[in-house]
Amino acid sequence: MSLEWPEINKEYTYKDYLKFPDDKRVEIIEGRIYDMSPSPSRIHQKVLIELAIMIGNFIKASQKPCEVYVAPFDVVFIEEGQEPEESKNIVQPDISVICDKVKLTERGCMGSPDLIIEVVSPNNSSHDYIRKLHLYNRFKVKEYWIVNPQTRDILVYRLNVEGEYGHPEYYTFSSKVKMGIFEDFEIDFSYIKVD
Repeated sequence: MSLEWPEINKEYTYKDYLKFPDDKRVEIIEGRIYDMSPSPSRIHQKVLIELAIMIGNFIKASQKPCEVYVAPFDVVFIEEGQEPEESKNIVQPDISVICDKVKLTERGCMGSPDLIIEVVSPNNSSHDYIRKLHLYNRFKVKEYWIVNPQTRDILVYRLNVEGEYGHPEYYTFSSKVKMGIFEDFEIDFSYIKVD
């Protein structure tokens, strides 16, 4: 998953990220660069688009002060007291929901979205299940869904009262999954066909 062109043992930042070639889709986690190619599969894109449409339609109909974005959309995680260009954590989640519009810039989101959904691709599943889980927990993303079209299951992590992810809630593609950031919204995964 590593690119050939980065320097070995260099810690990359958002300042470096902004200089990368436009044709390279990469993420930086803890200063390490990850190549996000090849392009996602058709099923991955189908699931992503259907979820984004359902969420977007709900936000519009309910007039919630939130916005939904799909990859490629930069999310820059910033430590306390850190300048954005010094950030060592820049990702492109499959779906991001941001309810604090102050975090939105022309380039993406500066800070933690309220909800992130990653649709698992077979070639980088550990990226979603391990690296990003740790990252999103660390930066207090309120809710993180891992949707796996291959196994047809969903893991939902929500911040608990201690501000950490506890054990995930487990669902399948025949489940209705309530979105924790909205009191009155659930997604019926039986409507999402993965054939």
